[in-house]
Amino acid sequence: MANIDDVREIAMALPGVEERTGGHTGEPAWRLKSGQIAWIRGPRATDLRQLEELGRSWPDGPVLGVRVGSLEEKAALLAAEPDALFSIPHFDGYPGLLVRLDAIDRDRLAEIIADAWLLRAPARIAKEWLAEHGLE
Repeated sequence: MANIDDVREIAMALPGVEERTGGHTGEPAWRLKSGQIAWIRGPRATDLRQLEELGRSWPDGPVLGVRVGSLEEKAALLAAEPDALFSIPHFDGYPGLLVRLDAIDRDRLAEIIADAWLLRAPARIAKEWLAEHGLE
């Protein structure tokens, strides 16, 4: 199981990442100059209503939103890890998904956050980071 402190530690270890307070949520968000990579996402009233209409509910524990590379990647991840990853109608057509922090281990969370970072990181910095971590 992971928690918000794990998210913070993982994200802040990536080059160029800054932590900010989300604009209208007041929750932490992690971003590069080129955009946001991960954010704590609580439910909005619309989310709860739409999930109820679908026979689903918002998880009890903390939830992290993350950017993914494409809608196809999103679909594949959701199918592969339904216990830890989910989406909501608000994210339909958006390359992002939600992570149940209490249902994912820290190593997998680190992979997901790093993948989100790679989407926004400058190419040279991303290439150097991948080489340093033997992932080229």
